[in-house]
Amino acid sequence: MSIHTFMAGYKRVWEGQDSDGFAALFAPGGRYHNTPFQVQDTPEKLASYWDRIKLQDDIALSYDVLAETPEGGVAHWHVEYQVTSEDLFEVWAKSTGTGLPERKPGDPLPRMVLDGTLVGTFDTEGRATEVRIWWHSMPLMP
Repeated sequence: MSIHTFMAGYKRVWEGQDSDGFAALFAPGGRYHNTPFQVQDTPEKLASYWDRIKLQDDIALSYDVLAETPEGGVAHWHVEYQVTSEDLFEVWAKSTGTGLPERKPGDPLPRMVLDGTLVGTFDTEGRATEVRIWWHSMPLMP
């Protein structure tokens, strides 16, 4: 698998909200570092982590491959989605350390924008052995 193939799969499973498809992108023992200090390293942990995507709607992901080697590569990715859960929005706010933006009771949940970089390595059968992402997010408030 090349970084191009992986990123096409990453786009497909994010936009398609496909947790099992996400786990299938990885070799046995493959590791996904969604932050520098959190890692998912089994098919069950990968799929469980990806389940949070099901709390998003109207997802649009784009990416550019920045570098490619025979074993891996680097890509820049950008995603926007509609938050569908107050719980997910609160998790986002706590994870960023910025707190919840001001909203009045009854205000709709915002669209979110995430922008990040992905570095991946792949085995000879084309599955990811190590993927690290660095990202930041913010709400798109009306």
